[in-house]
Amino acid sequence: MEKKRSETIWRLIAIFAICLCALFGVLYGREKSAGRSSEVEQSTTSSVVENESVSTETVSEETQTSKVQETTTEEETETETESETEPETVSEITAVKKDQKTITEDTSDFVLLTDYVPDAILEIRYYSTYNFVGERIDGYEEPIAIVTKETALALAEVSEELEGLGYRLKIYDAYRPQTAVTHFVNWAKDLQDTSMKEYFYPEVRKSELFSRGYIAKRSGHSRGSTVDLTLFDMTTEKEVDMGGTFDYFGELSHPDYMGITKEQYANRMLLRSVMMNHGFKPIAQEWWHFTLKDEPYPNTYFSFPVNSDSLESAEMDDAA
Repeated sequence: MEKKRSETIWRLIAIFAICLCALFGVLYGREKSAGRSSEVEQSTTSSVVENESVSTETVSEETQTSKVQETTTEEETETETESETEPETVSEITAVKKDQKTITEDTSDFVLLTDYVPDAILEIRYYSTYNFVGERIDGYEEPIAIVTKETALALAEVSEELEGLGYRLKIYDAYRPQTAVTHFVNWAKDLQDTSMKEYFYPEVRKSELFSRGYIAKRSGHSRGSTVDLTLFDMTTEKEVDMGGTFDYFGELSHPDYMGITKEQYANRMLLRSVMMNHGFKPIAQEWWHFTLKDEPYPNTYFSFPVNSDSLESAEMDDAA
């Protein structure tokens, strides 16, 4: 009996041990399975993050591409805008060419004014020392008046009309070489030289001559169709009283200045009307200054000196 009990107990113990092993096996399998699931989830999560990162980079690249495309579009638009401003028709190209300014020494179309207006009185101020600079101006080598042929012909008509009214033309300046204009510019920069201030610019500071337009780097006179002139009374044999002197810098020189006498104002208007009758245009700052409206060289500036040799050389070239 005791032997049977002992065998039964050992059997129970064996069964119990088998059950424990089975239980431990089940528990170990679950933990391992759970671990694998966690790794899978982590791996999945990492993949998702990587995918999101890749997606973000893709979006960023697309955005940059979009920006580049926008920039390219803007550049193309600017290029198109610039190309639209370029001349396309023959008339537009011609207009651009006319606007281009050149400097030359060609004298082929210039003449002595006195050959066309023999009774004109010449007082070429820039050949003398009586001017706002106080010395002879560069480029004025003779006291003569040179103009384009078209200007000389128009002034001949002016002279003929004025002669019937008892007047002659008195010329202060005509063609002015670019070298003379440069002389003016250099003088204006020297603020210490004010020797002629009391005569020509007592109301204006020399430092303001550029800003107020009295001195510039170019002059219409250098195109050959502008003249500075006044009237000479053949009865009194005196210069007509215009209420102000030539080359005075100030409002007194404005053609419509009303601070002068009625007679002085009438004299200004007489000169103005006769000049305009024959194709000249005035300016608002100087009663003595007139330019041929249809000047032949509106965009060309000349630099040859004021002397007879300049014109003689051109005549010799024509003869040859």
